[in-house]
Amino acid sequence: QVQLVESGGGSVQAGGSLRLSCLASGRTFSSYAMAWFRQAPGKEREVVARMHSSGGAVHYADPVKGRFTVSRDNAKHTAYLQMNSLKPEDTAVYYCAARGSGYYIGSSQYSRPDAYDYWGQGTQVTVSS
Repeated sequence: QVQLVESGGGSVQAGGSLRLSCLASGRTFSSYAMAWFRQAPGKEREVVARMHSSGGAVHYADPVKGRFTVSRDNAKHTAYLQMNSLKPEDTAVYYCAARGSGYYIGSSQYSRPDAYDYWGQGTQVTVSS
C-alpha cells in the first residue's frame, strides 16, 4: 500500500505564494503518476495539476496555468505544488493523489478523481483579499 502525506498549507494574502509537499511511502514512488486536486466547500473535487511518473509530462487546469507549477523529486519520494500569485478563489483543501499504472498524460480521464488509487488527507489553503 501507498501512504501520502501533504504539508505546506496555510493562510496567505492574495498575491502570495505557498509550496505544498506530498511525501509518499513505498519503494516504487518513481513509477507513480501523481496529481493534485482541490475541493472548496460545497463544490466537487477538481484537478489542479498532474504529471507522469518521470515528471517530464505535466498538465494544468486552466484556472492555475501560469501560476502553479507541479514537480517531483523521486529520490525523496516527494511531489510538490508551487503556488504563486494566489487568488481568493484558490481557497480549498488540496489533496495529492497517486496512480500506480496505466497512466497517459494526454487523456482527460486522468483529470478525474476516480482515476487515482491513493490519496492524502488534504491540507487547507486559505487566500484572503
